[in-house]
Amino acid sequence: MDTEPAVLTSQSSKSTIPSANSDERKAGDLRLAPANPESARTQNGSPVDGCKGSEVMSKRQMKKLIRQKQWEDQRELRKQKRKEKRQKRKLSRQAQVAQSIEDNPNKRARREIQPSKVRLVIDCSFDELMALRDVKKLNKQIRRCYAENRRAVHPVQLYLTSHGGQLKSNMDEYDKGWINWKDIHIKSEHYKDLMKPEDLVYLTSDSPDVLHEIDESKAYIIGGLVDHNHHKGITYKQALELGISHAQLPLGSFVKMNSRKVLAVNHVFEIILAFLEKRDWKEAFFSVLPQRKGAVPIDETAEAPADDSSAREGGEECESDSESEDDTAQTESKDNEDNKNS
Repeated sequence: MDTEPAVLTSQSSKSTIPSANSDERKAGDLRLAPANPESARTQNGSPVDGCKGSEVMSKRQMKKLIRQKQWEDQRELRKQKRKEKRQKRKLSRQAQVAQSIEDNPNKRARREIQPSKVRLVIDCSFDELMALRDVKKLNKQIRRCYAENRRAVHPVQLYLTSHGGQLKSNMDEYDKGWINWKDIHIKSEHYKDLMKPEDLVYLTSDSPDVLHEIDESKAYIIGGLVDHNHHKGITYKQALELGISHAQLPLGSFVKMNSRKVLAVNHVFEIILAFLEKRDWKEAFFSVLPQRKGAVPIDETAEAPADDSSAREGGEECESDSESEDDTAQTESKDNEDNKNS
């Protein structure tokens, strides 16, 4: 009987006196509970366990919306700035082109190009008369003609006719890019099968007729022959046999040369291009003829050494190996310059 009250007291004390840990847990629960249940949100902003109310925007979201609005408001300003930059770059490029042309008169703007209706034909029908080394020289001269025509102020309609044999094989082996050449007509047919006979004029120094003007309705033929004068007069004979017109360049009326009056295929071609631009034979000759030829104007008092060799328009006679190498080097350097400019 005496012990029972003590037991009851002990049990009641356990049930009525809260422990310190219990008080801490309750306090922690109170601190974690939101002050306003309506504002309870998950991390993505949705209400927690059915809590209702308007969404609350975080500071980060507010800044993002402000930046987006500023971006939209400045759209036209950015567009205007881009336009000004493009205009500035355009003016800068034009200034560079103008300065380049001023520094080098040989360069010109593309807008100045005015294609000519004149047809210049390189007759490659003499393939069997040439040794392989001479065919290689002819290939280099043709490449030079093509490069010069691409740069000309008044580019002509360039034709290669009777293309085949050793020449085609050499071009396939050493210059496979020729199949992608632009603004050139490469034909296996003979020129007489491609053009009207009345339109043809063969350029040969053996002709008694002198060419004074270029007729845009005509096709002027340059003999693609490098034979070191082994076949004299062959182009003139061919013109007579076909019954077509013939003429020689007025070289003797304007030029005296210290060396033989020998013009390679590319020299004749370039002289025609120069005349179409300058409309003056004297200027055309002296802008093309190499200095090594010792060419001087015919009206100067200096007398050139006598030379019985006749001039060969159309490449009937070609320059020496060293001269050919010089011309080829110049062609390659000009081609590289064009690639950089393009």
